[in-house]
Amino acid sequence: MPLHRFYIPPNLYTAEDKAKLADAITNIYTGIPRFYVVVLFIEVDQGNYFVGGNSSKGFVRVVVHHLARQFDNEERKVTFMDTYEEVIKPFTKDRGVDWEVAISDEDPKLWRENGLIPPHAVRDKEAEDLWKRENRPIPYYQTKL
Repeated sequence: MPLHRFYIPPNLYTAEDKAKLADAITNIYTGIPRFYVVVLFIEVDQGNYFVGGNSSKGFVRVVVHHLARQFDNEERKVTFMDTYEEVIKPFTKDRGVDWEVAISDEDPKLWRENGLIPPHAVRDKEAEDLWKRENRPIPYYQTKL
């Protein structure tokens, strides 16, 4: 799953903004089930948010953990980052806030959905297609990694 955590000042985004941004981010991931994509908005009060040792009221920190897929070459990393920046632009640059995005590729062997090994980790295309179609984890026969 890609897990996206937005650390934001309170009231930066409305509920509608959050829904639009979460949907736009989810739409980036066309090759995986939509339920894999999780977007969290974590509001941090100014007194608890420091950048460069100074209290901040206009900074957005985005931390993304990729579990479902990893980048297999440098070109894909750059392409994804360019796409991601374009998707979040209406909610960052266009709003006049400073922001930072960090993405890490995680080991899929250390990930489970409802206790199940995700099908792509065991190269089960049929189960993976089922998860994508049903948009939820469904038990299937799984082998050890």
